[in-house]
Amino acid sequence: MNLPAGIPLLIVEDNPMYAEILQRLLPTLGIDLRFSVKWVDTAEKALMELQQLRYDLMLLDYKLPGADGLEVLAKVRSLPGDRQPAVIMLTGMGNEAVAVEAMKAGAKDYLAKDHLDVPSLMRAITSALERKRLEAQVARYTQELREKNEQMRSDLLIAGEIQQALLPLQFPTFPRGVKEEDSALQFVRRYLPTGSVGGDFFDVFSLSPTSVGVFICDVMGHGVRAALVTAIIRALVEEHQPLANDPGKFLATINCRLLAILNQTRMPMFASGCYIVVDLATGTFRFANAGHPAPLHLRRSGNQILQLGGKEFSPGPALGVFEDSVYPTFTRPLNADDLLVLYTDGLFEVEGADGDLFGPDRLHTAFRDRLQQPAPAMFDDILAAIRRFATNGGFADDVCLIGLEIKRPVL
Repeated sequence: MNLPAGIPLLIVEDNPMYAEILQRLLPTLGIDLRFSVKWVDTAEKALMELQQLRYDLMLLDYKLPGADGLEVLAKVRSLPGDRQPAVIMLTGMGNEAVAVEAMKAGAKDYLAKDHLDVPSLMRAITSALERKRLEAQVARYTQELREKNEQMRSDLLIAGEIQQALLPLQFPTFPRGVKEEDSALQFVRRYLPTGSVGGDFFDVFSLSPTSVGVFICDVMGHGVRAALVTAIIRALVEEHQPLANDPGKFLATINCRLLAILNQTRMPMFASGCYIVVDLATGTFRFANAGHPAPLHLRRSGNQILQLGGKEFSPGPALGVFEDSVYPTFTRPLNADDLLVLYTDGLFEVEGADGDLFGPDRLHTAFRDRLQQPAPAMFDDILAAIRRFATNGGFADDVCLIGLEIKRPVL
């Protein structure tokens, strides 16, 4: 069954006189308001019509045989959004309370039946149709936004999976070819992004049969922008590995190249970073720091912890800030059972219940208290302790924690 051309309109009115008045007034509203009109006199018939045909507008009497207009309105509002007509409630004289109740229940407007005339009918219909149009537009935009958000969420999940896959899953062994548990130098890592993608990054790469380089960085900010900069830094680290035996020169080159790229963007970005070269042949490690939290050197045999920062190990500026930055290289001896620890500031910038941060001092104490633990248990224990300290039971920023453990005498 098809209605004639015009705006589909359903009149639900049990009084034939009022139905006749409405049908006589409608054609006088102007050429822009042409209607395809259907009249029914019961709520049951009205609901049957709505199941069979799509109506844009309904003039609904408040008083109907066996039901009131509010009950019909409730059933109309339960229909799918694109099948809900704009409802104008028809009320009796002095029934303002009913009109207000109808508007709260979803009616677009109301008309007093005893005062029906062309101006009031035109005002109500024009207003109701415009509100229906706007609601449909909002619903469409909302659906489009929901779909775009879902696509973005899916893209971020994939980006996060790719970012995680680009982090080292296996580490060099010394001597080459032995199992990880038999290596003279062993690695422990904990990587905890707070979102789908993170701004922390690390890389581990073999430099010779007896030496390895470990790079860690923390990009300013969170989310996609930070993740993109980590991808740039990762590419620069790979590109300049021929310079990686000299930590200071390595960081200086990455800084210049990163700054050249970031200068082409409109938003300032920078990253802290630290790079360590462990040389098992000489029993030493060399490192340079670019504004990054100071690494820790845990000397278990001497029951000591050395923080590789401050005036003694002065860091250079963050990466991507100054073009001519200089990064001093420092050299320290290594002994059997030593543990080097690199981390990002998300590990200790955690707020407790009293508003105080966990901070570097508490972190230093946490490592000291667990100095003789195996590195995996030590890391997990410290992470659990920080979570207990945190107000929300978690970390507010990305966390990257890397350990390099000398398992037996150096080669």
